[in-house]
Amino acid sequence: MTPENDYLSHIYDLAKQRDPHKPEFHQALLELLIALTPVIEKTPSLCKRGILERLIEPERLIQFRVAWRDRDGETRVNRGYRVQFNSALGPYKGGLRFHPTVNSSIIKFLGFEQTFKNSLTGLPIGGAKGGSDFDPRGKTDNEVMSFCQSFMSELFRHIGASTDVPAGDIGVGNREIGYLYGEYCRLMNISEGAMTGKGIFAGGSMLRTEATGYGLCYFAESMLAGLRNGSLKGKTIIISGSGNVALYAIKKAQAFGARVIAASDSGGYIIDESGIDWALLRQIKERERGRISEYASRKPGASYHEGCSGIWSVPCDVAMPCATQNEISLESAQQLINNGAVAILEGSNMSCTFDAVQLIMEEPVLYVPAKAANAGGVAVSGLEMAQNAGHASWSYEKVDDMLQSIMNSIFHRCIDAAVEYGHPENLLIGANIAGFVKVSKAMAWQGVV
Repeated sequence: MTPENDYLSHIYDLAKQRDPHKPEFHQALLELLIALTPVIEKTPSLCKRGILERLIEPERLIQFRVAWRDRDGETRVNRGYRVQFNSALGPYKGGLRFHPTVNSSIIKFLGFEQTFKNSLTGLPIGGAKGGSDFDPRGKTDNEVMSFCQSFMSELFRHIGASTDVPAGDIGVGNREIGYLYGEYCRLMNISEGAMTGKGIFAGGSMLRTEATGYGLCYFAESMLAGLRNGSLKGKTIIISGSGNVALYAIKKAQAFGARVIAASDSGGYIIDESGIDWALLRQIKERERGRISEYASRKPGASYHEGCSGIWSVPCDVAMPCATQNEISLESAQQLINNGAVAILEGSNMSCTFDAVQLIMEEPVLYVPAKAANAGGVAVSGLEMAQNAGHASWSYEKVDDMLQSIMNSIFHRCIDAAVEYGHPENLLIGANIAGFVKVSKAMAWQGVV
């Protein structure tokens, strides 16, 4: 499938010619271009000055070698990446992902999506992403420290509080941020807010760990109230994954009165019809770093099932995929629709395959792409940047209030854009247009740079 508009189709073909082996980036770009059709038709001037031609090219893509020593003293080598995609709105901002699947295509698609996600927050931050194919699972603390210090020995040249401010992502939690930030400060001989996700005791922000999951639920509340005169209260919810995003989405959904009955990890999923015991799940996944199968053996009435994709066969009102990209296939989307799901909100980046999204959009199901639904994490990262710049520390309540306000504003930006361009209630089109228009205006204003 390609965009119907000739100019947008040309942009898509150009991207594929230049990067023929980056399928994730092609998928993210195609979603954006299809959504932009009414914008280009209404404002053809956006075809001038090469706005889209420039927007699909990152300002900088860095790949580097990361050599480190394992517990046996052997030298290991991984690849490191940082894509500084677009700085039209402010300093580059985006997380670091440490996972075996990381490659230049993954990083490019994530940086591209981050540009529009950051735009939607209303904060003055540009888009970036980075990471490595290093896998922290099963590594000792010394091995993780050795890798992080080696990784930062190259990355430090490209980041800074007013240049590029990385954060955490999959495989990069508080431990990894500490090692990375410590090495940055040592190499630069300066202590500044060059990273977010820091410990509270070291200039971090309250609520950063919970932010993406909480923000996902705050968006869901705004959406259900604004479009269906409802709320999460009483809804049956499935939340895939069991990392930070999933854990804190479960916690906040339960606080809103929802019944979360399923969660997963890479091995399989659990069903607990009485409602997930959040404290137990957190103990297993966050503190013990165990497998989700252990939940079923420790919680009476819960069951464990092999194969994580099967979670989408469980009937629910609301689905929140929070594991990884393309976790909801066409078949899984059909199962959710057949079982009566009323809303699907992406907690992970590009949770649904392209075919799955096309199917969902044909149904009366509220669908929210990740660039809007999971923006809570980068929103609080932006607030951490503001606190660091002002040498301030804000209360939990203040940050939580600001997060709720930002997520509610994102919902309204998406809805307003959807209405303005003739697609009311279409949050996919609204999110893409609202994110794009702000970036494109900034790029046009700054001239050809």
